[in-house]
Amino acid sequence: MAFGRMESSKPDAPMSEINVTPMVDVMLVLLVIFILTAPFMTSAIRLDLPQSEGGEAGAAPQAVSLVVDAQGALYLNDQPISPEALRQRLSAAAQRNPNTELELRADQSVPYGRVVEAMGLAQKAGLSRIGFVAQTQARKP
Repeated sequence: MAFGRMESSKPDAPMSEINVTPMVDVMLVLLVIFILTAPFMTSAIRLDLPQSEGGEAGAAPQAVSLVVDAQGALYLNDQPISPEALRQRLSAAAQRNPNTELELRADQSVPYGRVVEAMGLAQKAGLSRIGFVAQTQARKP
């Protein structure tokens, strides 16, 4: 018996096909990562909310207008009002018609916290429909 190497007739040919299975696996993992992280990336967008190119909003069946000026003063239907009186007036409007919409107009320089306080007053009073009014921007030709 001979314990030698057996000679092969021809060497193996190099593999010339691309195995796409690992590439598909990597792409599926990346897709899952993007799907999971996409909702968190929306807060990174910086917006200038007071300007809009949108069309004019339709009128609500019944609406009250709340204005917060640059100094933080409150005006209900263009009349100055204190926060306590505002709470009472909004409660009365909510009792008359729960579908009353609050049109919130805030100056661009008003801190966001002040706008949230005004929204909180409206929600505690029972008004759940709040519309933000912005000045429409002229479209360029």
